Amino acid sequence: MAAELEEPTVSPASEKKLREAMERLLAGTPQRTDGRLIKENLYKEAGVSRATMNRAASLLADWEAKSAGPQPRDRTIEQLNTVDREHKAIIKELRQKIRSLDDQLTAAATTIGELHVENQILRSEDPTRNVSPLRQHVSRPAGRR
Repeated sequence: MAAELEEPTVSPASEKKLREAMERLLAGTPQRTDGRLIKENLYKEAGVSRATMNRAASLLADWEAKSAGPQPRDRTIEQLNTVDREHKAIIKELRQKIRSLDDQLTAAATTIGELHVENQILRSEDPTRNVSPLRQHVSRPAGRR
């Protein structure tokens, strides 16, 4: 007397919960989990036990087919990656601007230094020159001798 083994099944209510949870996870609108497309999140999102989920063979087959596709695993991660790319572009632009301003600052400092030396030379205050200014004789006033 061989008893045929029946495939384990789940109640229609549990299957409905699992299907709704699967749709929420795939749509990126989880209510109870972090939104990752893993089986643990599926049964937690549905509010059923892992054993109940494991008995829903057809649902698990659908889950494997849909969750293995190119859908984003987590909308928050995708948004953060987008923001990260934008910030990296801004950082690159700001670094280029800093380099340009640094070059301008170096050029301005060099020009100021050259002008300072030129002013010293023109004022005869250059300590590197070996020329001494000639002394001028001051004549005495006519009444004093």
